[in-house]
Amino acid sequence: MFFPDTYYFIKGSSDIDILQRAYQTMQIHLQTSWSSRRESLPLATPYEALILASIIEKETGIESDRAEIAGVFINRLRKGMRLQTDPTIIYGLGEQFDGNLRKKDLLADQEYNTYTRAGLPPTPIALPGLASIRAALNPADTRSLYFVAKGNGQSQFSTNLADHNKAVNKYQKQQK
Repeated sequence: MFFPDTYYFIKGSSDIDILQRAYQTMQIHLQTSWSSRRESLPLATPYEALILASIIEKETGIESDRAEIAGVFINRLRKGMRLQTDPTIIYGLGEQFDGNLRKKDLLADQEYNTYTRAGLPPTPIALPGLASIRAALNPADTRSLYFVAKGNGQSQFSTNLADHNKAVNKYQKQQK
């Protein structure tokens, strides 16, 4: 709920003052972006947009991939598919996460496991920047339903499971 940015403040400012400023800045960015969102998104509230933006923030640091990743998630939400995104599971594991996501983690149901539960997780999983908020509310018009990290920061997008599995084999399994 806090906007990640560099904030300047005067000596003697309380932590509450700083947090209120970051909260208010997030609300301004969220409301401004919400008012210029693409029509017919399957997001009911600005808070849902914030949740989606937080997932996008954790999925990529590459500016050019954000809108495409948002498009994949929007397509999945529209179709009733699970988001199946690792960052939500990692967030849900909290301190139990040791840096290695295992199959048992993907299968263990918990409220942030988007492999076992449909829809968005209950809360944001990160502090999204403005680029991720804008991507969530103005996603790419894409037919892609899948993506996998290439290992160089970029993602490979696919419209079907067969192509996605090939990409996973190429970019993930061969690197191990």
